[in-house]
Amino acid sequence: MRREAVHSSVIAAIGYDERRQRLEIEFHTRRVYAYSGLPPSVHRELLAAPSIGSHFNRHVRDRYACTRLADA
Repeated sequence: MRREAVHSSVIAAIGYDERRQRLEIEFHTRRVYAYSGLPPSVHRELLAAPSIGSHFNRHVRDRYACTRLADA
């Protein structure tokens, strides 16, 4: 999945596969996590948030099934 760079002090890049409803988050630590079952609206809201990291913590982290992928 292709990830796009974002402006965040915590998150380096975000990718999303709408068909699979899968979000990938690459942190500045180079760790990558995949979140499954995430609807397109949550992805859009994340990208539009004034603070992507804060929005991620409130609306994605610990709310969707998560798998750690290989480091970027």
